Amino acid sequence: MVTPSPPEPFNPHTVTLPAGSQLVRVFNNAPGRTAAIFNPGLGPGGRFSFFGSPPVPVLYAAQTQEAAICETLLHDVPVTGGVLFPEDYENKVAARLSTTRDLRLASFLGTGLRALRIEAAQLADTTASEYPRTVGWAEAAHRCGLDGVAWMSKRCNSDRAYVLFGDRLTSTDLEIDPTYGRIFATGADLDWLIDFCAGLHVDVLAPRV
Repeated sequence: MVTPSPPEPFNPHTVTLPAGSQLVRVFNNAPGRTAAIFNPGLGPGGRFSFFGSPPVPVLYAAQTQEAAICETLLHDVPVTGGVLFPEDYENKVAARLSTTRDLRLASFLGTGLRALRIEAAQLADTTASEYPRTVGWAEAAHRCGLDGVAWMSKRCNSDRAYVLFGDRLTSTDLEIDPTYGRIFATGADLDWLIDFCAGLHVDVLAPRV
């Protein structure tokens, strides 16, 4: 389905992430990267990024670790099954963030979709070919002064996914949870990933020795 342009005026329903809410993020374990660093506009962008000139930095996260993995490591693996190669996960880690203040997000889920007269299949559940149009909805939410967007994960639709706007949050609005972390390259975290993916008909190939 083709994604329409956002309505004008744009008056979305909002959801609030209360202070202390936990988000899970899967990201590249590159030097200098931490879980709380926003993407300044590198790469091809996604469903709700990038927009603006210069681009508004964004941080994608999810409600659960399962949704975070489905939205990243398994993003391009067909639902019918497939293979996860070492280069797909060896440089990836998972971390958990806690919000230190209430965050107000545009609701692109539930009745929030109906309020905007759009279906999930046109916005939160589209193919990647619609990203040039879905990103316009994030830009509209940004113009409303909101902190980001919430929607139901396309690939794990029991859980929410989030994008946060880096020019609306400060470095103190997110804290890294020191009690949680996964390094998928080896050890118990790799074993966990193998077991999780096996139940989704995805074979995780072992790293090269």
